[in-house]
Amino acid sequence: MRINDVLRAKPSQDVITIAPEATVRELVALMARHNVGALVVSSDGSSVDGIVSERDVVRHLLEREDVLDAPITEIMTSQVRTCEGSESLNELMQVMTAHRIRHVPVLTNGRLTGIISIGDVVKHRIDELEFERDQLDNYLHQS
Repeated sequence: MRINDVLRAKPSQDVITIAPEATVRELVALMARHNVGALVVSSDGSSVDGIVSERDVVRHLLEREDVLDAPITEIMTSQVRTCEGSESLNELMQVMTAHRIRHVPVLTNGRLTGIISIGDVVKHRIDELEFERDQLDNYLHQS
């Protein structure tokens, strides 16, 4: 199974990005509007300058109360783990688990083409298991 297979199954394949100069307040509003847990930080909509998640916001709220008015560059992760859509889903699951990350931008020829979350991976795996169960059930009931 490839990462592109999971991306194709997502209801929306749009990648929501946010500019590096945006504030954390704008970030929170955009995440709420699109019901997502992380956004790719991109100056041009196709490169990956960083990634920022709800978890980043919460952790920084403890450190400073005015974080909502700060630029997201102050809280984002700038060393982003990315993947290619042609890569194996099993390899991605290992990377996500080993590095405790929940969102990974997907690149094609160096350009942002998607984002995959741990929820996407789990949903895809559950769908696979249910399909296999149904196939086995059908096989057993035909005997």
